[in-house]
Amino acid sequence: MQGHIRKRGQGSWGVVISLGKDPTTGKYRQLTRSIRGRKRDAEALLRQLLLEQELGIDQSPEKLSVGDFLTKWLASMRPSLAPKTYNRYADIVRVHLQPTLGAIPIGKLRPLRIEQAYAAIRDTGISGYTQLFVHRLLRQALKKAILWRYITTNPTDAVTAPRPAKREVPVLKIEQVNRLLEVADSTPYGELINLALMSGLRRGELFGLKWEDVSLGAATLSVRRTCQWLPDGVGFYFKEPKTRKARVVDLSSRTIERLRGHRLAQVEQRLAAGPAYDVDGLDLVFADGLGRPIHQTNLRTAWLGIIKTAALPGLRFHDVRHQHASLLLLQGTPMKVVQERLGHANLATTADMYSHVAPTMQAEAASKLDELLANS
Repeated sequence: MQGHIRKRGQGSWGVVISLGKDPTTGKYRQLTRSIRGRKRDAEALLRQLLLEQELGIDQSPEKLSVGDFLTKWLASMRPSLAPKTYNRYADIVRVHLQPTLGAIPIGKLRPLRIEQAYAAIRDTGISGYTQLFVHRLLRQALKKAILWRYITTNPTDAVTAPRPAKREVPVLKIEQVNRLLEVADSTPYGELINLALMSGLRRGELFGLKWEDVSLGAATLSVRRTCQWLPDGVGFYFKEPKTRKARVVDLSSRTIERLRGHRLAQVEQRLAAGPAYDVDGLDLVFADGLGRPIHQTNLRTAWLGIIKTAALPGLRFHDVRHQHASLLLLQGTPMKVVQERLGHANLATTADMYSHVAPTMQAEAASKLDELLANS
């Protein structure tokens, strides 16, 4: 691969790289880009173009389709993405963006065409949050297209982002919570669901929890990792928590006693399984019959049966985490403490998510104020 720069005028440079022979005509091809600035800027562009050529990005904006660009963009992003995130990106491109925008030359992509694509995607019946994710992913990809000099402006800047309807987090009554836990205890997932309610941990955080993270004496646990499964159950991997730092969650005495009992039961399971149990030495708090991480599909199947028996249709497993936060807030726990237990990056996220609990909290606060003044 060869390339060079040449000065065109005051502060203007031409950057040229060789693309080799055209396989059809046999003629030598060149890719030329213009840039204004200093010589070092032109040299940086030359290095970028040579790198793009090495990645296979050697088409002009007139010939490169949006679909081909997204394929190359995904390839360039893969090393920096977690496997689950990459698969999510690839699915969005394959299912939604390739069919609606893939054939359009990237240099001719216009806001109106994107709006039409969004309308077609919306008509498929996907959720508002997925629609917004499609928009954000396309916007992110086209920012890279600007850096790669395929386009000069991002057409998504002139497109209105989808606005999903806000889903109100359900708040269960105490009797509903007790019924849920009672039904869960009749399944192998009773301890996991109980800890989810009492700690507010995410599903992946529960799957990745190890006994070394739990201090039964101090009544705390540390969230240091999450466990994610690859598609089709071909394997799992551990990664940092969502906020990229560990957090400590205090546990109630009742929760600690349940964990002690769960650990004894797990030791018995390990002895019954013999050498086949936990050959990788993961020492997970919640594991399958051989000590491996619980598969999300198995939990989902069990969960659907649990909520059906408990007469709580539509309740998601993630809603148990929300129930933990709602119960704390209704007891007067400061929002900051709830944020720290949930592992939200900032307080605004927690406050916005649980704003529906505020009216009840305000009514209780007003009542307590009356009691305080009356007693004084």
